[in-house]
Amino acid sequence: MTLEASKQETGEVFTPKVLVFSTNNISDPGIDLAGSAHMHYSPSVVTLAVPCTSGIVPAWILHALDQGFDGVFIASDGEECAYLTDCAERSARIFETAQTTMQEQGYAPQRLKMAALCSVCAEPFVKYMREFSQMLTELGPAQKP
Repeated sequence: MTLEASKQETGEVFTPKVLVFSTNNISDPGIDLAGSAHMHYSPSVVTLAVPCTSGIVPAWILHALDQGFDGVFIASDGEECAYLTDCAERSARIFETAQTTMQEQGYAPQRLKMAALCSVCAEPFVKYMREFSQMLTELGPAQKP
């Protein structure tokens, strides 16, 4: 019996757990704005603030998946980074390295998404979370390889 068939029989609904790496100065205020404006997104979304997206280590993403998260979303600084002029390029390399490593470890690379979010991007954040959660629901739970 498949996991999905088992869940249908027991009436369980799979709700993916998502870890969001956000940045202190750029994306975090936008995510906070979504909460203070009572915009709805899954309560299984957990945010972790970092100073700059170019400081994220690909191993952190694998660790999150190994620890039970079904997907990781990077709310990138984009071109607005206060620390580095080439933050977007560095973050893109980190993203690519992480997806390659995920695939090598048996995780679908679609379990990692990245988008630039600014300090007033509450609505785009909620939209990203809904779309990403829907895609992860279709993929099913991340299984530790």
